[in-house]
Amino acid sequence: MSDTFTISGRIVDLVHTDIYEGSITICRGKIADIKKEPARSRQYIMPGFIDSHVHIESSMLPPAEFARIAACHGTVAAVCDPHEIANVLGIEGIKYMIENGQKTPFKFYFGAPSCVPATTFETSGHTIDAQAIRELMKTDNIYFLSEMMNYPGVVAKDKTIMEKLQAAIDNNKPIDGHAPNLKGEALKTYVQAGISTDHECYTPQEAIEKIQLGMNILIREGSAAKNFDTLIPLMHTYPDKLMFCSDDKHPQDLIKGHINVSVKKAVNMGYNIMDVLKAASLNTIQHYKLDVGLLQKGDPADFIVVDDLLSFNILQTYINGTPVARNAQALMPYSPSDTPNRFISNYIRPEDISVEPQGKKIKVIVCHDGQLITDTIVATPKIENNNIVSDVHNDILKMVVINRYAPAKPAVGFIKNIGLTRGAIASGIAHDSHNIIAVGASDHDIVQAVNLLIKHQGGITAYSSEKQAILPLPIAGLMSKENAYTVAETYENVNATAHQLGASLTAPFMTLSFMSLLVIPQLKLSDKGLFDVNTFNFTSLFAE
Repeated sequence: MSDTFTISGRIVDLVHTDIYEGSITICRGKIADIKKEPARSRQYIMPGFIDSHVHIESSMLPPAEFARIAACHGTVAAVCDPHEIANVLGIEGIKYMIENGQKTPFKFYFGAPSCVPATTFETSGHTIDAQAIRELMKTDNIYFLSEMMNYPGVVAKDKTIMEKLQAAIDNNKPIDGHAPNLKGEALKTYVQAGISTDHECYTPQEAIEKIQLGMNILIREGSAAKNFDTLIPLMHTYPDKLMFCSDDKHPQDLIKGHINVSVKKAVNMGYNIMDVLKAASLNTIQHYKLDVGLLQKGDPADFIVVDDLLSFNILQTYINGTPVARNAQALMPYSPSDTPNRFISNYIRPEDISVEPQGKKIKVIVCHDGQLITDTIVATPKIENNNIVSDVHNDILKMVVINRYAPAKPAVGFIKNIGLTRGAIASGIAHDSHNIIAVGASDHDIVQAVNLLIKHQGGITAYSSEKQAILPLPIAGLMSKENAYTVAETYENVNATAHQLGASLTAPFMTLSFMSLLVIPQLKLSDKGLFDVNTFNFTSLFAE
């Protein structure tokens, strides 16, 4: 394509809240001129979409491959928290993400992970301390301080936490939040520390309280956590305080759609189209001070062309004047990736996960489809040969978390609502430290699934004596080096195998990966033991 070209259509101007016929001249990647004149086409030209908060690693794709697919859906930029790879590889992992993203025109804006490790109650591969955060905040390719998950530390004004927050403030960079169910005086303290966004609201009331204190709310529609339906009514009253994000998006879901899905859904529900499109681009650009164009003269030529403002079929995507996708086909080439990793774990045996009864009742994690939060129940355990085992009949299954960074004894808990009736599933994606997590219908099946994962140095697997399916993830144990369509097909096969084994959750691996996330209430399992998020401390497996 020439360095200079003109495109005509109905121009959607979000800055001035206007739609008009005209033509746009692009020269050397910038908007050189805009004219209001009769359009040669009925197509709409509008700013590209932006994911306001995403962990690229959850797509199981490196940034360059994520970009190829996201651009097909009209996404031109993403605000990224490299928290997952940082827990595995530290600052080198962050550098890997930045450098890999630079292979494409797509605009990645990475933050400095604020909580590596997320807590001191689990084993991670690295620690990023306050001094490291201060150094990262000074660099031009770090745009914000990533989600501050340690909200108890903020409320208690922990010295190290406050130093990290101050590093962002001193460098005039935004601070992302992560404070589910935080309210009242504790929430005020959290916001006053300089934290300006939250993507963990589970009710409109929770979001409104945060908005009234000055926070921006990210409406999330990911693979596991979906808050769109609950929070979209806020578009009527607080449109300028909202942004759209995916947070975590598995490969097969990313292929189906991205931020465009939320846009189309909101517009078809009758919400003001300008408010919706601003939540998909302008609000994020302004909050994070992003160098992404908004179809103004002198802006970078970042825009999309759609057929109409109801179906939002993406006809073309441009970034810096370069066409990167056309008619749902990526124009950026597939680029194989390096495979940095850290995976040190010994094979396990059934006796390693045996649990001797020490009481009449056990505490059981209760997971919920499409949610990261859990509940707790007390149940009578099933005991065989002085070992507490999975109770398939009552859907109370044994779950284990195993340190991936050094040989260690597995931690064991029990979980309800996974639904497996035979076999086991295991994953090397276990937020936030990414140790090995597995659940199964028997000790034997759990051990086999875990050992298959160890053999491949990371990935996800569904195991039974009749069938084994695995998706290897050699990049930090989190991402594949294959193209997105191959990854999605393999993932679908593993997911289908899990469902054949009885898994009842929509996204069993995504839900499982959050069962070790110690900063989301209320009962979780780390590699060091069962953890009560409400008291923010370890708790006994036994209730009495």
